[in-house]
Amino acid sequence: MNTSNANALLALGRSLHAAGYRFMTVTPSTHRRLNGRPGNEEATDLRGVFGWSRPFRPELLPPDMLERMKEAGVLAGKQAALRSTVRASTLGELLLFHSAYPTSEPDAVFLGPDTYRFVGTMQRAFPWIGSGPTRALDIGCGSGAAALTIARKFPHAEVIGADINVKALELAAVNARLARVDNLALCHSDLFGSLEGDFDLIVANPPYILDEDRLPYRHGGGERGAELSRRIVEDSLARLRPGGNLMLYTGVALSGADDHFLESLRPLLERTCDMWSYEELDPDIFGGQLGEPGYEDVERIAAVWLHAVKR
Repeated sequence: MNTSNANALLALGRSLHAAGYRFMTVTPSTHRRLNGRPGNEEATDLRGVFGWSRPFRPELLPPDMLERMKEAGVLAGKQAALRSTVRASTLGELLLFHSAYPTSEPDAVFLGPDTYRFVGTMQRAFPWIGSGPTRALDIGCGSGAAALTIARKFPHAEVIGADINVKALELAAVNARLARVDNLALCHSDLFGSLEGDFDLIVANPPYILDEDRLPYRHGGGERGAELSRRIVEDSLARLRPGGNLMLYTGVALSGADDHFLESLRPLLERTCDMWSYEELDPDIFGGQLGEPGYEDVERIAAVWLHAVKR
């Protein structure tokens, strides 16, 4: 995305704001079902174009909005079957651009129900950090949802959003300008590989699915998808300042009463943290995944939240 593309996408976002646009992104399975209902074959309003990723006729949009899509490079298709290659979702006061449905590209930028749970739980934990961090990090920032929430809540803080996906960083940069946030820096990094120094707050919502195609926004690696989450906890505790907070939202595949992810981390947490808590936010997410290879003995995938304060 060059400067002209970014400026045009920013202008498109401001037009959507001015039009009172609102859209909460649902799960892919719900999205598929809704788009498959009779009457939903094509978009009839802005939400159909930029939320539901439905084909649309050019006369549906104001000419200036269509022109901004062309300039931003987010207009695909032709004639009566145009499509937006980005979605726009609302998170509180934020408007966030991310990849259109279906997110099948290797560099797709995903935002969905996990994002809403992650950011909402993080916000409820903010009282633990008092006046806030001086240096905060969002590992795998994606569209920038969490990083922007932190930057808006604590304008005095230096906030860094890191991601291995260049497209994610490009969209996060536009989303930051759209939110008028100037204390967020974006960094291309494989976990902590390109990051220097330590932090008062580290947050993460990493991929946790076993994905045959190893799509970066979905695949959590070995340990039934928990490998990446475990690495983030280990590396984060090494880079937190004393009294610093780690907040992790992830999914854990459970095959019985025991939580292998928690038990693998318990010794480290007890050794390095003054306080830590771990809870299931939702006992059963992505149930359809249980029919996929690698999940033959899995009973459920739970959304979990880990909050740790370093000693």
